[in-house]
Formats: sequence, structure tokens, C-alpha cells
Amino acid sequence: MHKSVLLNEVLEYLNLRKDSLVVDCTLGYAGHSSEILKVISDGYLYAFDQDSHAISYSSQKLSAIDSNYKIIKSNFCYLKEELNKCGVSTVDGILFDLGVSSPQLDEASRGFSFHQDAKLDMRMDQNQDISAYEVVNNYEYEELKDILFKYGEEKYASSIAKGIIASRPITNTLELVEIIKKHVPSKYAREKHPARKTFQAIRIEVNNELNVLDSALRQALELLKPGGRLCVITFHSLEDRICKSIFKEYSTLDDNLKKMPIVPLELLPKYKVVANIKPTKQELKENPRARSAKLRVIEKIER
Repeated sequence: MHKSVLLNEVLEYLNLRKDSLVVDCTLGYAGHSSEILKVISDGYLYAFDQDSHAISYSSQKLSAIDSNYKIIKSNFCYLKEELNKCGVSTVDGILFDLGVSSPQLDEASRGFSFHQDAKLDMRMDQNQDISAYEVVNNYEYEELKDILFKYGEEKYASSIAKGIIASRPITNTLELVEIIKKHVPSKYAREKHPARKTFQAIRIEVNNELNVLDSALRQALELLKPGGRLCVITFHSLEDRICKSIFKEYSTLDDNLKKMPIVPLELLPKYKVVANIKPTKQELKENPRARSAKLRVIEKIER
């Protein structure tokens, strides 16, 4: 069963009111959205997802709570564009939960998991052309090695990339796992699952996750009303680095202005970082998938 990570903290830090206008950029199976909808009885929820299965499930779940929501089948890189189509230019709160949803991991056929056998896929949007199969079987050595190193922070990227190329064609997830195991030291394979970083890297490449995230976070910040908040849950260092860097950029006074005796109001930062939170020990006990989660919160300053 899917458990939403840092749920209580998200509900607290979004500063929800009955009439809040909220965007959930990562609807998934509506764990966060369903609880948000219960609070904003006079407000409205816009929820984004690309996954048809998740949308179908979540639509039923949300409709049992209230009707003041709209599900938008789109990548969140089109956040502003899609909200503008709905006549929305500013909102009170925005949430990104960047983890792969538990049902996607648990559903073997999606090809996200290195524990279950399936066709190499890993597409969040199953209508897109490129899947894990194309990455694994068509990319040149240098490109494959760079992806594993950059997106997976995999120190054996070179050896794994060579192993993949020598073993082509590769069609299934567990085939790929066995190839990875053969091309890393046995000690490394005993420490943590040896395929974890490679699967992460391929998933990020397939879904262009990091470039999309950078663009979407900037759009989200521009959409906030004064006093509005953006909450972002990350699960690995690459996502968290992007989030931390953007939050710092938007909330820090320009170095050139620091020497001025009085900084004009319009040149002061328009945002302030509110929180950086990790799951409690109790949550980690109840939901081991929360172990690498981190919640960052930023607020648009009211002047």
C-alpha cells in the first residue's frame, strides 16, 4: 500500500485555509491530494500527473471527498501554461513529491523495480517514445557511462556501461540486474543493491527529470501569491541539489547589493526559505521508503 511521505508536515507547511488554491504537481495515487482536498472545502485543487493508471485511480478517490478539483494530464514542466488555460495566474500553495510512487515500483510491468522482472520501460508517461529499452540498447558507450555517473553517481559507471554494451540486446529488468552484478566488485554488491544507482540514472534519463524539475520549480515560484508557499519533497541528492540551489538563488540578496547602506525594497529578495525537514523516527519505522526523503519549503514574502 502506498504511504505518502511527510504528509503531516506538508499539510502544516502549506499553511492551508478553507479557501486555499493549491497545486499538487505530482498527484500519483492522491495520498497528499486527498488530505489537502479535505481541508480546502471552499478552495480548489489542481493536480498534475502523466500516468493514466494513477489518474484513473485518483479521480475516483478524490471524487469521493469533494468535487472542487481538476486533474491535468500533463508533465509539470507545463505548469504555468496548463494553469493559464484554466484561468489561473497565482496560487496559495504548490507541492512537488518527487519520489516514484509505490504502485509504480510495485507494479512489475512498469519496469521501475530492480527486484521484479519486467520489460525495460520506466516511462512515467506511457505515451512517450523513449523508454529504458532504448537507453540501454541504443546509447553509445560514452553517453551511457556519463548518464550512469551523472544521474546515478555510480562509481563503476564505466565498467557497467561496457558490460551493458557487450550484452546487448537486453530486454528485461532482471537481465540488466545480472549484468550490473557481474561488472561491480562483489563487496560493492553486498553493501547495497548494485543496480539501484543504475536504475535511478536510466529512469532520470528516460523521463528527463532534472531538466524538467529546474524549469518547473522556477515556474512554481512565479505562480505563488504573496504569503504563498512551495513545498518540495526530494529523495536523492541530485534533485535536492537543484531545489536547494534554486531556493537559495531566489531568497538571497545579490552580493553587489550587500554593501549598500539601504537596499531599495524592489531589490530585496521576494522569497524566504522556511524549512528543511526530514522524516521522524516514527515515520521511518512505519514507512522505510521515507528514509531518503527531505522536505524543503519556501515562501513568497508579503510586502
